[in-house]
Amino acid sequence: LEEYGRNELPEKVTPGWVIFLRCLWGPMPIAIWIACIIEFALENWPDGGILLGIQFANATIGWYETMKAGNAVAALKQSLKPNATAFRDGKWQNIDASIVVPGDLVKLAAGSAVPADCSVNEGSIEVDEAALTGESLPVTMVEGHIAKMGSTVVRGEVDGTVQFTGMYTFFGKTALLLNSVEADLGNIHYVLVKVMFVLTLLSLILCITCFGYLMGKYKLAFRDALEFTVVLLVVSIPIAIEIVVTTTLALGSKELSIQKVIVTRLSSIEMMSAVNMLCSDKTGTLTLNKMEIQETCHTFSPEHDIKSVLVLAALAAKWREPPRDALDTMVLGSANLDECDNYEQLQFLPFDPKVKRTEATLRRDGKTFKVTKGAPNIVLDMCHNAEDLRARVEKIIEDLARRGVRCLTVARTIDDNCEKWEMSGILTFLDPPRPDTKETIRKAKVYGVDVKMITGDNQLIAQEMARMLNMDPNILTPEGLPQFPESGDPKDIPDTLGRDYGDMMLACGGFAHVYPEHKYLIVEALRQRGFTCAMTGDGVNDAPALKRSDVGIAVHGATDAARASADMVLTDPGLSVVVDAMLIARGVFQRMLSFLIYRVSATLQLVFFFFLGVFILPTERFGIHDKSFQFFHIPVLMFMLITLLNDGTLMAIGYDYVRPSERPQRWNLRVLFVVSSVLAFVALVSSLLLLWMALDAVNEVNWEQSWFKGLGIPQIDQGQVVTMLYLKVSISDFLTLFAARTGADWFWAYRPSPVLFFGAGLSLAISTCVAAFWPDQTMDDIITIGLSHGDSTAVKLLPLWVWLYCIFWWFLQDAAKVATYKFLDHYDIFSYRTEALTSGPDPHPQRRRSRGMSIGGNIDEPLIKSQTRLRSNSWKSNH
Repeated sequence: LEEYGRNELPEKVTPGWVIFLRCLWGPMPIAIWIACIIEFALENWPDGGILLGIQFANATIGWYETMKAGNAVAALKQSLKPNATAFRDGKWQNIDASIVVPGDLVKLAAGSAVPADCSVNEGSIEVDEAALTGESLPVTMVEGHIAKMGSTVVRGEVDGTVQFTGMYTFFGKTALLLNSVEADLGNIHYVLVKVMFVLTLLSLILCITCFGYLMGKYKLAFRDALEFTVVLLVVSIPIAIEIVVTTTLALGSKELSIQKVIVTRLSSIEMMSAVNMLCSDKTGTLTLNKMEIQETCHTFSPEHDIKSVLVLAALAAKWREPPRDALDTMVLGSANLDECDNYEQLQFLPFDPKVKRTEATLRRDGKTFKVTKGAPNIVLDMCHNAEDLRARVEKIIEDLARRGVRCLTVARTIDDNCEKWEMSGILTFLDPPRPDTKETIRKAKVYGVDVKMITGDNQLIAQEMARMLNMDPNILTPEGLPQFPESGDPKDIPDTLGRDYGDMMLACGGFAHVYPEHKYLIVEALRQRGFTCAMTGDGVNDAPALKRSDVGIAVHGATDAARASADMVLTDPGLSVVVDAMLIARGVFQRMLSFLIYRVSATLQLVFFFFLGVFILPTERFGIHDKSFQFFHIPVLMFMLITLLNDGTLMAIGYDYVRPSERPQRWNLRVLFVVSSVLAFVALVSSLLLLWMALDAVNEVNWEQSWFKGLGIPQIDQGQVVTMLYLKVSISDFLTLFAARTGADWFWAYRPSPVLFFGAGLSLAISTCVAAFWPDQTMDDIITIGLSHGDSTAVKLLPLWVWLYCIFWWFLQDAAKVATYKFLDHYDIFSYRTEALTSGPDPHPQRRRSRGMSIGGNIDEPLIKSQTRLRSNSWKSNH
């Protein structure tokens, strides 16, 4: 035990407290820490407390989502059977399987798991290796063969000698591919970090510039200048951005759970929206993992057909007893057993690996005969007319083998002495595809996702399955695939796999006879080529590739290892839900995209409005000589109301109606910032114009020539300028959200969800009431007067006038947005039109999710089905 170690898999665990501390570090957390320190230094305790609470709320959400993900190595350890029957101290005894060592003599009996890689000493057993290799039928093992840990003995009993244990077994090497998992933020988090970094850096530059200008130009006290600058910085930083995105993903996860998909890693939902390559295991994923008799049956006499041949095959078994093996299960499940009851079985010889057939002696109506079923060549040699039939039978077998179809030959005796055998028929059988697999693959291709079959099963069987599913039947073997590094460390895998092997992989329909390391390298090469890969599977042999893929999907009935390695787990049989999951994920992507476009535009509008207000619209130019109001600004409470109402409403973005794209989606941050800038620019111009008109209407000297006078708007006081601009900025923010949510379409293209509409309506109502009925007072040395405070009806209707002004500019803003998208589409600016339609070396390698190893929505409108609209639709929705 000291020499070889325990027969178990080591695991690497990151403490929860370390994960929590990591969540408190990054561009946005650092900016919030700085703002908190300044707020507390200025003794603004409420503002500092709110920022501190948001900081720890973000960290807690990130910690929870990280801890919730399953540990694949732990699941693999749990899948080891706890006991082994070993010969110790001169007797057989049950011992802990983890203390088995090479050289131990162990018992391999039907129903037991193989505790380590063991050689068969003598005799024969049948071993189910489906979870390791993907082979549907049990494998017959005789003396000298190696039974692998993780497989199960289904028939027979032998003694075996332990050869390899723990990480040195085939099972352990597979587990090693899953070990040393690095922290994985997920693609969406890298996008958020970039967005937050750009916005925070821009806000810092503008606020620092503004701070210096206030100190130099306006001669403001250091404390006053710093307080205004910090408040502006705080409201411009997208503080709740991660909470909103996490909430949107969580709601998407709930929507997926209704479709019987369990999400184990939230950020995988966003990755699912970008999937354009689906690599699928065959056995148990594309197929039922259950052999079934096919309609084709070759008979050799007129009185036989498939039904009679099935009855004869069932007679060569104990038809009223539990099936003894997979072939008996298949035959007895298809034959008419009531017909079999008309016969009396006198003798039965079970399957013997040496003779490769079963045999039974039967009697009916006083006549006795024998029936046998087994390997074609064995049964053929028994027939009295073997030479006459040989050419025909061999041609049938050859044709079936070329198609990868397995066969079972049935014969019976036709003389009284039961010595003259006659060929009755050849049954064909196959592990059939799931009923929905063919349609699922068709839909996947319609939605821009290519499908590759990757299996450990026979090449001919894989080719036949590909033909049945209308997939490319060009299935290759692993001879041309890259080899895993001799060091066994995936970090040594060259970054040229995509370049060297990508064309070969794209030109074929999949691979057969592959091992776990092959699946791992295939996924890695496709990812290097620029594809976003999803991998489906159910066995231990699929776990490394599931872990390496961008989205690992464990199908119904998958092993613990496969489920723990996967990002999504299907709880219902079949793959049809995968297509539904893609559309739901694309809907979630649209919601997050709408939110980010809005949040970036709102930040740009807000920070540039107050920044430019300081520089180009000093109040003394309009005859206002209030020392506390030398430049336009609003009380801190109004700033916080704008932030809180906006962020509160944005929590409802996860419920919004969307139109999922029919093509895979990727983040195009340059397009995102361009569209956001256009939306922000229109809103900024309208805000600066209203500020200029409002300030011009305050002084009696300028009133007669003011725009307000010309438009029939009553004169306002200095305090009403504050509430008017507060209301204008608030309304513009929410209207910008409704412009951003429809992408390249007009804002009326499809309705918002009731939750979002109600949330925005409530916030707008609150903002309007706050502005209209704000008490007449001085707050933060700023005079504030309710916008509707006045005797005349015209003054009381000022909030309505602001609303009409905002709606007018909203139409202009939406028109500018639509024009921008058309311009980007027409000239393919920033690869807006072509990025999702092409694949190649990833131009943004840092966004590609790497899970480092060590060998390790609601849909408001139906989707458009026309092929001619697919490409156009993808251009419009690929931001």
